[in-house]
Order: sequence, then C-alpha cells, then structure tokens
Amino acid sequence: MNLSYFISKRISRQTNEGFAATIYKIAVASIGIGLGAAIVAFLIMRGFQETVKNKIYSFSGNLLITKFTMNNSMEETPMFINIDLYNNPQAYPGVRHVQEYAHKAGLIKTDDEVLGVVVKGIGKSYDTATFHSNMIAGRFIHLPDSGYANEVMLSKTIANKINANLDDQVVIHFFQNPPRFRRLKVVGIYETNLSEYFDGKMVISDIRMIARLNEWADSVAGGIEVFVRDNNKIDEVGYAIGETIDFDLNIVSVSDKYIQVFEWLHLLSRQVNILLGVILAVVCVNMISIILILVMERTQMIGMLKALGAHDRLIRSIFVYNGVGLILKGLLLGNFIGLGLCFIQDRFKIITLNPQDYYMSFVPISWHWEMVIILNVLTFLVVSIVLLLPTAIIARINPIRAIRFD
Repeated sequence: MNLSYFISKRISRQTNEGFAATIYKIAVASIGIGLGAAIVAFLIMRGFQETVKNKIYSFSGNLLITKFTMNNSMEETPMFINIDLYNNPQAYPGVRHVQEYAHKAGLIKTDDEVLGVVVKGIGKSYDTATFHSNMIAGRFIHLPDSGYANEVMLSKTIANKINANLDDQVVIHFFQNPPRFRRLKVVGIYETNLSEYFDGKMVISDIRMIARLNEWADSVAGGIEVFVRDNNKIDEVGYAIGETIDFDLNIVSVSDKYIQVFEWLHLLSRQVNILLGVILAVVCVNMISIILILVMERTQMIGMLKALGAHDRLIRSIFVYNGVGLILKGLLLGNFIGLGLCFIQDRFKIITLNPQDYYMSFVPISWHWEMVIILNVLTFLVVSIVLLLPTAIIARINPIRAIRFD
C-alpha cells in the first residue's frame, strides 16, 4: 500500500470536527463555487454566441455569392444563377443548401406612416425550415408556379411602426424610373430581434416581383446564399467554392458582412476567458492558504515522521493527496452547482433579457459537454500543480523544533 496515501486517508478521517474540518469545507466550497461559476459563464457565452449567429445565418446564409462590381449604389448587379454550385450543390463538400435572393429599396406608405424598407426577394429554393424559428405569427408566403406572389412578410418592428396586422394590405413604392408600387398582403410576421440589421428594415416577398420590376431575364438574381453543414468550416468551404466560380463573381462570408456583431461576440469570448483566469487564480490562492494552514496544524506530525526517517517527498505526498481529495470533492460540487443552474435556466427560462439590447428574450444555454470536461480537467490540473508550492515548506521544517512545536 502507498504509505503517503494511507496516512492522508487517516488524516482526512480525523478532521471531521474542529478547525481543520472548517478549512476543508472552505476549500471544497471555493473550488465548487469557482468551477460552477466557470461552467455557467461558458455555457451561457456559447449559448449567446450560437443564438445570435444562428439568427444571422438563418436570415442570410453562411456565404454570399454576388456579381463583382465597384458600384456602390443600393441596386444590386444581377447575376445568372445557373452555375454549377446552384445546380449541383451536393457535389460540393460541406455545402448543405443553396438559394437565390434579391434586394430592392422601397417605401411602405400607409395613411399615417411612411417607412423606408428593403424588400428581400426569395424563390422556391428558399429554406423555410431554417427560417421557421424566426416566425412569430402567420405563415410563410406562398410562391405560385407562375407569376409572382402578392404577399409579404413583415418584421414585428415594422408591423408595429406602420400599425399593420395579418391580412392587411400594404403599399410599397419602389425607387426606380419611372416609380412603381405594389399592393401586397401581409401574411406573416417574423422577429429576429436584430433590429439594426434585419427587423428594422427587411421585408420578405417573392423574388419574381423584384425581377419583374427590374426587368431581369429568367435565371437572374441579386445573389446566392450558401448554407454550410458545419459553422466551424465556413472559411474552408468558402475557399473551395471560390476556386470553382467565375472570376466575375465575388464570395464573401456573412461574418465579414456583419463584422461588428461577430467582433462583439469574439470580445465576449475573451472576457469569459479572463473571468476563468480570475476564478482559477482565486481558487489557487485559497488552496495555497489552506494547505499552508494544514501543514502548520500538522507540524508535530511532520517532525515525528522526519524523526522516524521519512523523507520530504513522502511527507509532501501526504498533503498533495489530501489536497487532491479536496479538489475532487470541489469538482463534484462545482458540477452540481453549474450544471444544475444551467438546467434550471434552460428548462424554465427564469432569467429574462431585453431583446432590444441582447437580441434574445432570455438567457440561453448551450450544452457543450466538451467544454464542461475541459473546465474540469483544467481546474484539476492547475490547482493540483499549485499544491506543490505550499508543500515545499516541509523541506525547511526541522524535526526537533517541529516535535516541540505547540
């Protein structure tokens, strides 16, 4: 049997009461609260990032292919969509779906309000299942086999500004020469809470209406949206697609188009990493203090062991084993606290948010189990290594003085 482990177990059994027991409880609590806070912070951060990214991706795809142009006007330069990527998306590894789109600026005019908007035209290839999570009322526009749909979907923000409800008729005036307008029926209301980018200006209608207004030929659109299977491989898939398309076409990542949002999300990751560093530093300082106290409390035992011939390494191992036992108990407590709080929030949505400021109505939780495992392993390794620092004082303890220590 390992002698240092045996002595460590005997010490642990003798510290159920008194000052040492209080120290043990403080050590376990500090590790547990620290790990629990780290788990909650990381799962909320991942949930927040994924929620915002998924809202953007569901509206705009992961990659955008447009006609390369130096024109800075609001009008899009049309492109023919009958390219190999559009006709055979399954031939491109990592590509999940491809769909065409077009934008056209206009004004929604009612009896009391005039509001500038951008009409996003979509076709039959549109992935309605991905967008469905943004729908809060009504239905998706019906795209007929011929002609175009006289229907439109408004955001909740726009609908409130113009006092429009489902089945109401809205008139949209388009900027062109000569000016034209269309009377469209409101059939659906969506909400992404990204008012600055979508809800405040985007309405959704039939792309064939925009093509008719722009006098475009068949198989022409403003661009193509590409959805990838793995959001972590967007750049890789984009590079592969860029090698196959014509030189007059431009491919850009949606994360570059909305770079302010993605930079903000990246900043959140850095802040949470800093929080993890602070938590680990506090836990490590607490463990150093606690081990030092335990060493001081067991000074006479250390002197006796040295007098009997025990070397410093064996005695240090006793306290390291003792500390590791505290760490394991703290990890168990931390997982219970962190995962328990996250489960309650994920199930009951207790903590709510202002969607105008945070882009969502409640604190989201994303269950990344690999992150939970990494946090546990990182905490165990860092705190275990730190345990070697306070036990170094054992080498300086004189056995005669230690036996007389009171």
